[in-house]
Amino acid sequence: MSAGAAGGLKVLVVDDHEVVHWGFRVMLSELSWVERCLSARNGAEAVAQTRKHAPDVALVDLFVGEESGPQICEQLHLAHRDVKVLLISGAGRISAEAAAACGAAGFVPKDWPAADIARAVRMVGLGMSMFEPEAADAPGNGPHPPLTPREREVLELVATGATNREIAARLHLSPHTVKEHTSSLYRKLEARNRADAVLRAQRLGLLT
Repeated sequence: MSAGAAGGLKVLVVDDHEVVHWGFRVMLSELSWVERCLSARNGAEAVAQTRKHAPDVALVDLFVGEESGPQICEQLHLAHRDVKVLLISGAGRISAEAAAACGAAGFVPKDWPAADIARAVRMVGLGMSMFEPEAADAPGNGPHPPLTPREREVLELVATGATNREIAARLHLSPHTVKEHTSSLYRKLEARNRADAVLRAQRLGLLT
């Protein structure tokens, strides 16, 4: 877990659209785990904000005016190597391989519900990768075993970024029991890790 995530995350929004800035500022400022929401409307502003404030997460549009989001991602890492970049777009996609090549920790579409985008920001801030499953692997293309009520409770807490020990304390279970539940979740959702499980659960509508 990053130093910022231990207290509150500093999030930088990089987008050239005023309404998008307003929307993300309103959404993020209401979250208890966001310490501060910064904004930039081009690459130069983003680099300056990153050098000055060292954000934990940068939410960067795939296209910022005439600039490329992946290129801005590379510039931000030069300014502050620990910043984690989550690419976002309403008009285009980027493969997980291409996003990772520029140093991004994830990509989400703007048409996701606000709660899911916020969840992705937090997961990236906690050091996880957040990429949509490839179409061939996407859940919904085949049957999946139903989750038990307890597994759903564990899944909801996993999506908040809680550790197994924190989940155990919340649900009054042993860490070993929680580990068994999370392993069952991965198996049923055909997920590789916690972040992948959350993404797949979102697509299946399993998260409230």
